[in-house]
Amino acid sequence: MKSEQEIKEMVKEKYGAIANSTKAQNQSSCCGSTCGCSDVEFSVMAEDYARLPGYVPEADLSLGCGLPTEFALIKPGDTVVDLGAGAGNDCFVARSIAGERGQIIGIDMTDAMIVKARANAARLGYRNVEFRLGEIEAIPVADDTADVVVSNCVMNLVPDKKKAFAETYRIMKPGGHFSISDIVLQGELPDDLRDEAALYAGCISGALKREDYLGAIMEAGFEDVRIQKEREIEVPAEILERHLTKEQLKDLRAKKVGIFSITVYAGKARR
Repeated sequence: MKSEQEIKEMVKEKYGAIANSTKAQNQSSCCGSTCGCSDVEFSVMAEDYARLPGYVPEADLSLGCGLPTEFALIKPGDTVVDLGAGAGNDCFVARSIAGERGQIIGIDMTDAMIVKARANAARLGYRNVEFRLGEIEAIPVADDTADVVVSNCVMNLVPDKKKAFAETYRIMKPGGHFSISDIVLQGELPDDLRDEAALYAGCISGALKREDYLGAIMEAGFEDVRIQKEREIEVPAEILERHLTKEQLKDLRAKKVGIFSITVYAGKARR
């Protein structure tokens, strides 16, 4: 089993390479240019942002698993923090809602992503969007800053999820809330399927069971925890048949076992 530092270095290397690739390259390789997908080339994760106001194609690397900004209840003037901002996709969508009076802060631990995101913001002339280098387990944002936190398929990559949610709680204003899209598991996936499914489902090896994921959110102190959207991730049949027994396939098709994208809402109580 890899250590937390080894996981972080692996993620940094992978997403650094993705930052220097095009959206088309990332889509064709399923979970990014370095995941090494085999002969099945398509994305099963990403949802289409193109219809959302504020969408910037150059900032969309097709790395998410949901549309958290669509559900985030952002208001004009809000301060929004995006955890794992990548090239700035969700930040720019959030800005279109928060407006000129809003403040948008994107956090990412990959230098190449920060460079790309800042270049996108500069090209667009956005003065109220900034990007900071940092990890979600130690977010470089002051206490009680965010009205809204968003994140798209990033928490599953963080080794210490309890600490990440505690940090999310810390930076949120009393009465604030988050909308986070992520990958969760239902039931127990065989180890070898988890390893290969990572190539097709956003690198899910760090994903938790749904109940454990929601439990970590509640343990951090959040209230009103609820799923806003849920979507099953379909793993190609040839992958399943290569790694699962007939009984395991039966359980999967009976929905006892599966990989899901969920968008979760949770709030921080007012003082």
